[in-house]
Amino acid sequence: MSVVINTNTAASLASYNLSSTNVNLQRSLNRLSSGSRINSSADDAGGTAVSMKLSASIRRTEATQANVSNSIAFLQTQDGVLKNADKVLSRISELAMMATDVTKNDSDRGLYNTELTQLKEQLGLMLSEKFNGITMFSTGGAGGATGTFDTGTDAESLTVVASHDGSQTFGITLADLNFISSSNSIGAVASDGMSLATFAQSTTAVNTIQTAIERLATLRAHNGAEQSRLTFAADMLSINKINLESANSRIVDVDVAAESSQLARFSILQQAGTAMLSQANMSTQSILRLLQ
Repeated sequence: MSVVINTNTAASLASYNLSSTNVNLQRSLNRLSSGSRINSSADDAGGTAVSMKLSASIRRTEATQANVSNSIAFLQTQDGVLKNADKVLSRISELAMMATDVTKNDSDRGLYNTELTQLKEQLGLMLSEKFNGITMFSTGGAGGATGTFDTGTDAESLTVVASHDGSQTFGITLADLNFISSSNSIGAVASDGMSLATFAQSTTAVNTIQTAIERLATLRAHNGAEQSRLTFAADMLSINKINLESANSRIVDVDVAAESSQLARFSILQQAGTAMLSQANMSTQSILRLLQ
């Protein structure tokens, strides 16, 4: 090998290796200090793109969870109103039955009728309740006309999005008051059509109230079924969120144990590279002995 002064190939090679080691060392320090394997798109271009999409999906899933929870709260509030309506109907049923007592005269029945009037007004107020300005009850379905419970296209509903991409939706029903508002049902209760003024009217009222209670029970059962479905949808969203977070973590999060080993390796290489660069720079001094 020739001995030259102008070019020190060994020093250049040692400098190059030391520079590469310093870059890797800084990358390891950055990853460990941030906790992320990807701190710039240059670290992993493909991984960055996938992580961005996964992160957006996670945020949308969180928003969908909140929306579903609000829908459950809507149904719970609706059921609370229906539950109290059931209490009112039960009390009216009790009054109607007491008014059929043959030992009561029309004056006694008039006292029952006074309470009935107040309860009818309260029932009307309860069934006009809203949730955050949104009506919880509908009178636009076909149930009242047919006397059967309608959950088809004629029933009014609110659409709930149950997936982060919007591909899964289903409706929650606005309880159809027409279903319990036929002429022989709660429509007569909530209007002046029902009275306990006479024995005959009281007898009719007993049957009317019984029908109304049965139909109200059907509405509450349907409400409970929708609450159950939404609860499972919320659970599915929670599971999906966990899986998305796990997938994203495998892409962007640093393996601290493995990266710590790399840091130790690069630290040793840096020390060795510095020592070798120093040796390579000193090697040209041997030329001076040839010139003496």
